[in-house]
Amino acid sequence: MSSNLEALQEEVLHLPPADRARLLDRLITSLDVDAETEAAWDSLAEERERGLMSGTEEAVSIEVAIARLETRFPG
Repeated sequence: MSSNLEALQEEVLHLPPADRARLLDRLITSLDVDAETEAAWDSLAEERERGLMSGTEEAVSIEVAIARLETRFPG
């Protein structure tokens, strides 16, 4: 790690937790360079939420969701 990065890390780690959280959110957002994909995921999430709220979609437990993912993506 470069000395500049180490110095920055040291400074960031001394920030209050709320400031670190805001900085982390900004850094993660800066990595989301594919706006089209992000917009598609946002749209899908909103569609699923509307389905849950209207009763046309049914929620599953986290255990069921994980089991489905493990079946679909073994290993």
